[in-house]
Amino acid sequence: MKDETKRMLCLNKKARHSYDILETVEAGIVLGGPEVKSLRGGGGNIKDSFAQIKNAQVYINNLHISPYIQANIFNYEPTRQRKLLLHKREILKLSSKVKEKGLTLIPLSLYLKGNIVKVELGLAKGKHTHDKKDAIKERDVKREMAREAKTWKKG
Repeated sequence: MKDETKRMLCLNKKARHSYDILETVEAGIVLGGPEVKSLRGGGGNIKDSFAQIKNAQVYINNLHISPYIQANIFNYEPTRQRKLLLHKREILKLSSKVKEKGLTLIPLSLYLKGNIVKVELGLAKGKHTHDKKDAIKERDVKREMAREAKTWKKG
């Protein structure tokens, strides 16, 4: 198997702050030619998007892909619902977890794997405000400890 490089197109930074990510899944996405060119040029935003399971199919909503200027009449609607490509067993597994435990599917990133656009979906559980504050405190403490350790090594 050859080594395939990943080139990041969009990243949902706020998802890891607002949700506990329990599991991640890689999925393909159905796009038209102008949409792929627009994404390669940096015209995508997955900030407010989410995935839904309908009729044993997974769809991503609110994924904004800016119209590609050179495609004029062949462009698609920027926030249309797009189909994700997963195996049936993966869809059934995700569907059961979403129904049972009250979890949600959040796209974490959009990237190129070779020449194919892929979506990294996260099975997520919402964080409460106090959990977010605890995570920020913990991160600050780790940063401060690393700073202290660095000064001890120098001196």
